[in-house]
Amino acid sequence: MTKKVAPAAKRRPRKTAASGEAGRYYYKGNRLKQMRAFVTTVKLGTLSRAAEALYLSQPSISLQLQALERELGVELLQRSRRRINLTDAGEALYELARPLVEGWEHLDRDFQAKIKGMQAGRLTVAAGSSTIQYLLPELVRRYREQYPAVQLQLANVTGKDGMALLRADEADFAVGSMLDVPNDIAWAPVYHYDPMLITPLDHPLAQKEDITLEDLSPHGLILPPQRLSTYRLVDLVFQQRQVPYQVAIEVGGWEVIKEYVAMGLGISIVTGICITEADRARLMVRNMRQYFPQRSYGVVMRKGKFLSQEARAFIDLIRPGLLTHRDYDESGHSER
Repeated sequence: MTKKVAPAAKRRPRKTAASGEAGRYYYKGNRLKQMRAFVTTVKLGTLSRAAEALYLSQPSISLQLQALERELGVELLQRSRRRINLTDAGEALYELARPLVEGWEHLDRDFQAKIKGMQAGRLTVAAGSSTIQYLLPELVRRYREQYPAVQLQLANVTGKDGMALLRADEADFAVGSMLDVPNDIAWAPVYHYDPMLITPLDHPLAQKEDITLEDLSPHGLILPPQRLSTYRLVDLVFQQRQVPYQVAIEVGGWEVIKEYVAMGLGISIVTGICITEADRARLMVRNMRQYFPQRSYGVVMRKGKFLSQEARAFIDLIRPGLLTHRDYDESGHSER
């Protein structure tokens, strides 16, 4: 049987990207591709880096972005030679799109974790040395008991490096303390510790009932390095009250500082997080909350971050319901 062919005049012309209205919808077939191109470009800052990350050509990325802008009817990006900048509309879309894109990209992994009871997941938590040493051990123990197959990494970093890990999605979240909270970061303080003066047991200050800042002035302080916020907080308090002070030794690590104080090499202002019963047996420990601020520790994460089940489970150990209540402090104080 001979197959009938419609006359040429009655055939519908095939629509292409260049044919009128069809051009508008050329890239609309997959909105996810557009959003991935948009989110990746914003995260990495340039079209070329986004193209490399998505294994596409730079013109393909550019077409995806142009199509997205046409379909939404707004300008999302301001392009320059060096870097891509977001418009106000772009900021709004990025805040909405990023968790959706990240959620989609992690869908397979999260699905496998769900059906296997988190047997094949991975979790990276950024934290400073004191947080890892004093605050996290019990949380890690409980987490490992409940989810023994999850590969857990504790990234030992200072505040600035921790922020870089969060922004690059190389850490799921951080646990620590903060002085200032950037606009793109959310912080939920959970644990609060008083500032403590520590001296040797035979130190002259150990015999005084009420210790003032002026009493500390003649004695050399042992403090963490100036780049850390503990030093900056101590300095700020003395400066505000116009009380002179002297730093005898700068050294990192609360355990080292406590050891040096016990040896009689100076006195120190430490955070209560590091004080143990054994320390109270060999050191004079006095609460100095009257003069120095409390230090608060909690969960730090990038706003809009899509959290895996592994991350949510750990945060729920820190404080149940924290993610539900979303009581993040965006004006915070203290360091990681």
